[in-house]
Amino acid sequence: MADTIDTVGIAGDRIRSIIERIEKVEEEIKDLMEAKKEIFMEAKSEGLDVKILKEILKLRKLDQDERDEHETLLEVYLRAMDAPTPVPIAQAA
Repeated sequence: MADTIDTVGIAGDRIRSIIERIEKVEEEIKDLMEAKKEIFMEAKSEGLDVKILKEILKLRKLDQDERDEHETLLEVYLRAMDAPTPVPIAQAA
């Protein structure tokens, strides 16, 4: 008798293989996330601002055009927040 059970054309060994590979990748991701956390803790212990490091990482993922657009929009929004609110015409009269 075969080691695999074919249920409606699906081989059990193939499913098991895929699940085990996914589980292995998930474990590797968990290990990498722990390593990343340790690097941030090291940076913090050296007096570096972790929020700023994360912002740098985020910006480095963008290409130059996306980065320029991000910086421009940030500047426009900040200026808009600082601008005085116009008085509605009905109140001005």
